[in-house]
Amino acid sequence: MRQPMEQGEVSIDRTEVTIRFPALFTLVMAANPCPCAAAKVIQCRCSPAVRARYLSRISGPLLDRVDLKLSLAPATRAELRYDLENAESTAEVAARVLEARERSLKRMAGLPWRSNSEVPGPELRRLFPPPPESLLPLEAALQSGTLSARGMDRALRTAWTLADLSSRDTPAPWDTAEALALWQGHPT
Repeated sequence: MRQPMEQGEVSIDRTEVTIRFPALFTLVMAANPCPCAAAKVIQCRCSPAVRARYLSRISGPLLDRVDLKLSLAPATRAELRYDLENAESTAEVAARVLEARERSLKRMAGLPWRSNSEVPGPELRRLFPPPPESLLPLEAALQSGTLSARGMDRALRTAWTLADLSSRDTPAPWDTAEALALWQGHPT
């Protein structure tokens, strides 16, 4: 999994031939928080140690390559009703995403990439550095050891996407802070 996620291709080497297949994809993973997979948290009988051991089965190097990590709780009836009344329409979301994609395409005009996710980490930092104040949350996490260099690149890509979705020319400090929280699995 790591090679296709990093390089965007699968390489199969045999005695006299190497075959490469494109592998650009969006990886979506789902996991129960514990082995019992109780419908409601209150019904779970698993100890914290059992939960930790269960979740540790997903390797650290793989998790380091996952851009967004979310914990979802079951929606209440009130939340579902509120969402039906106040949610953006699919057309509104699609228009906002299209505008964000156009914004990133303009920024990358003349470069070999079409989206934030395609820009290699070193090029992302060299060609598209956010303002210094926007880097503070990421630098603090790097210093504390809660963010890896690979994770920083992933958070920067997400921060650029958040800025694009908000029609900003560069990521703001709250974009990088939110991107960091999403990478760590603690969304704001």
